Amino acid sequence: MAHLVETMAYAGATPWHGLGNQLTRKQPIEIWQREAGMDWQILESPVHFKADAVGHLGSIHSFAEQKVLYRSDTKAPLSVVSQRYHTVQPRDDLAQL
Repeated sequence: MAHLVETMAYAGATPWHGLGNQLTRKQPIEIWQREAGMDWQILESPVHFKADAVGHLGSIHSFAEQKVLYRSDTKAPLSVVSQRYHTVQPRDDLAQL
């Protein structure tokens, strides 16, 4: 799935696909976050939908059981999940490495 890689970082040997930014070992997490393209947060928004549309107008309704996850930098949607879903931020994921 290397063709889906937008940005990444690595230390040591170059990955087989040759993609990414090479870093020296023991860089601060902020450097890894920036160079790996993970310097954004996951934000949440309630799910809303338009019903009873007449032309461009319609009534707006909420779907309280679900929420939309989206990127803070591009506002690109990531997923629709239940309210029980616990979000893990990219920075927190990097800290586990």
